[in-house]
Amino acid sequence: MMFPEHIFAGARFAVVGLGRNGLPAAQALQAMGADITAWDDSEAARAAAASAGLRVGEPDMDGLSALVLSPGIPHRLPRAHPLAARAIAAGVPILSDADLLYRAVRAAGSQARFAGVTGTNGKSTTTALLAHILAVAGRPVAAGGNLGTAALALPLLPQDAVYVLEMSSYMLERIAALRFDTACMLNLSPDHLDRHGDMTGYALAKRAIFDRQDAGDVAVLGVDDGWSRAMAEALRAGPAPVVTISGAGRADVFTEGGVLRDADGPIVALAGARALPGAHNAQNAAAAAAMAAALGVPRAAIAEGIESYPGLPHRQERVGTVDGVVFVNDSKATNADSTARALGCYDRLIWIAGGMAKQGGIAPLAEFFPRVALALLIGRDAPILAETLQAHGVPYRDVGTLENAVAEAWAAARAGTAPVVLLSPACASWDQFTGFDQRGDRFRAMVQDIGHAALAPKGGP
Repeated sequence: MMFPEHIFAGARFAVVGLGRNGLPAAQALQAMGADITAWDDSEAARAAAASAGLRVGEPDMDGLSALVLSPGIPHRLPRAHPLAARAIAAGVPILSDADLLYRAVRAAGSQARFAGVTGTNGKSTTTALLAHILAVAGRPVAAGGNLGTAALALPLLPQDAVYVLEMSSYMLERIAALRFDTACMLNLSPDHLDRHGDMTGYALAKRAIFDRQDAGDVAVLGVDDGWSRAMAEALRAGPAPVVTISGAGRADVFTEGGVLRDADGPIVALAGARALPGAHNAQNAAAAAAMAAALGVPRAAIAEGIESYPGLPHRQERVGTVDGVVFVNDSKATNADSTARALGCYDRLIWIAGGMAKQGGIAPLAEFFPRVALALLIGRDAPILAETLQAHGVPYRDVGTLENAVAEAWAAARAGTAPVVLLSPACASWDQFTGFDQRGDRFRAMVQDIGHAALAPKGGP
């Protein structure tokens, strides 16, 4: 369904940052009757917005209802964008497009429920898995936010439907009305500290997903790390009941002997869920199961949804097996904690890593280094990663580019070095790619080329 054209009539919004979130947000708000001024520091982005029928220019803060700031643009740390600083000085609210989606849904008269997922790692998988479970159960559902479709590009859903939103810390620090019927915080490890100042600031941003919940809602929290356990304990005072989840220990919903369980007994054997390998995905499955139960999904549908979940690209995605060598695309692993989850799934592997290193680099991965037969390093900070590998006696080569890494990995695998080639960079991708998805797509394409070459008929003498 389309949103009514009068939802935001009389409201004035400035939308700053016209990328994947901002441009759809500006167009949607204008279609709902708002007066929109759009701005981006990029001339090309401004031209594209003007071509899309938006008024483009630096906004006047006087009388502005809110500044809608794209998630990647800071309004505090490490340095506020000038327009954000002006909005703060003028007392203009700075909001996420997800907050405005919630307001639009309620203004349209729909009581569709909202499910929010956050955490350092596993957000996208849990969001997609929960949406899949709801679809299997026959519930109308739309998923988006930090994953896939921008929040304000989602359709208006009916009363019995569910919006499943992946919420980054950048989005959560800009919500003021959004209330989640069920919200989940999966895990916390150091990330985005330049944006939030320190781990305390980062944890506070994540905790905002539970703001405004009441006794009829459900808060779901992982307990496999100290920061998350502390948050779960703090939230036990209510008002929303807390459900704990774990992929590696006891909780309200947990995995034991490869079986996902809760207080009522087994839910599903995870061996049947091929797209969810490892303890980290057991935690994701526990989270999705707990949230689905909170939304009234029958137990059998939860089990069916987990077993039939097809997986997401770039998250331990098996992109090919050539002559017995398995190639795994885990390009979404942009920090050490995420890469640890992949390394733990394989006994012996060739590891492709590198890019723009996060704070701490790959030192936290030392316990997994004995599994690495050969590391092939790419990107800007390969020398930093090399220092860590050298200190631990891990064989490595700095090969510069992903193309070189795949070629050398294939040669080494054919020589018997290891049966698995894993792209799990533990680094951001922006030094050589537009994002982790482009990096993963390129890896997949090169693996497909290897497969085609292996199948091609060999020329005779």
